[in-house]
Amino acid sequence: MAELRSLDPNAPLFAQLREETGEIVLVNTFVVPEERAEEFSVLFRRQAAFMRAQPGFVSLQLHRGVAGSRLLVNVAVWESTWALAAALGSPEFRRTAAGMPDDIVSYPHVFERIDA
Repeated sequence: MAELRSLDPNAPLFAQLREETGEIVLVNTFVVPEERAEEFSVLFRRQAAFMRAQPGFVSLQLHRGVAGSRLLVNVAVWESTWALAAALGSPEFRRTAAGMPDDIVSYPHVFERIDA
């Protein structure tokens, strides 16, 4: 299973998921060793297919860093933290997440959109 780390120690992911919100954006930055890139891609596609079928899912995009970067960023929009938490807590998602290699590091964080 990928190692989960918090971008903001004042707001760990599980605390974020307890917040009652409207539409949210999950930004999950992955550090993927070069030799794991293909394996990660296969596993991520499997997880993404599952997430797309979940209630409250809106959209998902995966981005790769340039210039030889090992970073990939998942930007997923959900109707609420409740919907995201339900999907993350499901047995099927947990099974696919358990298959993610241990040397991948994940930095998930939940955001609300603000008007700029």
